Amino acid sequence: MPAPRSTIVDEAVTPWYHCISRCVRRAFLCGQGCEHRKQWIENRLKELVGVFAVELAGFAVMDNHLHVLVRLDSRKAREWSVDEVVRRWLSVFPLRDTAGNALPVSQARVGLLAQDGGWVAKARKRLGDLSWFMKCLKEPLARLANREDGCSGAFWEGRFKSIAVLDEESLLATAAYIDLNPVAAGLAATPEDSTHTSLRARLDHCRANGAAGTLRDDLSTQTRNPAQEAGLWLLPIDDHRQRGEGRVGLIAGCTPSCHLRLVDATSRVLRDGKTSLAPELAPIFQRLDVDQDAWQAARKRVP
Repeated sequence: MPAPRSTIVDEAVTPWYHCISRCVRRAFLCGQGCEHRKQWIENRLKELVGVFAVELAGFAVMDNHLHVLVRLDSRKAREWSVDEVVRRWLSVFPLRDTAGNALPVSQARVGLLAQDGGWVAKARKRLGDLSWFMKCLKEPLARLANREDGCSGAFWEGRFKSIAVLDEESLLATAAYIDLNPVAAGLAATPEDSTHTSLRARLDHCRANGAAGTLRDDLSTQTRNPAQEAGLWLLPIDDHRQRGEGRVGLIAGCTPSCHLRLVDATSRVLRDGKTSLAPELAPIFQRLDVDQDAWQAARKRVP
């Protein structure tokens, strides 16, 4: 019998979780002519991280499954005002007219719900809950796909898999593993050629901000270009809190350049005939104080 999610997910132990959800019977319901559904999922992820107290550090939308690396932040939900909780909830679960169209959120509706302390407490808790985040991601997308196919029934397998990420080595390994899914599946020749991944979203953001050229900075420097991650809807690679900038990231001192080179080097390890580490990989481990043996062991622990 599957374990209750409450015994698997505990923010007090770790806020980081690698979640995997598969299409029913692992059918290619987001591939084989239905690749546009991957963009639906990416758009929905972007929408939900703007509403929930759940942040996204990595994702890969595949033909028959989905990976996300999330960070729970219930403290943020506790700091929201009552009105903000109500408005956030109604942005995900709006009132609808008889045609099914979402109605604008009225101040009268907000005021009415805000008076119900029990309802507000329940909504606040759910807006910081991993299971509710995944439910709000998967359920509407299943409805859209079923409507498009003219059918009913399950689109996703019943439960998603959630794996606690307990240390920095595992966090780096999981982030790299997720970004490399299209390469491992033969859908992309290189990590940067992949689509619907967090790595691609980061690269596109850098290009849009004119910061792509700075990704080639020498790893022996501490050069940082704020435009690489400023305003990005994903969590930054670099954890900025130690410098007093407030925003949580994957690892302090790990720039997007570090992550790109780490992903590239890891892709060479995973591919047939290229099992040796690239020479440029050593500076990354030295800078992040990650032992190479520990890295390999952490990578192998990722399912």
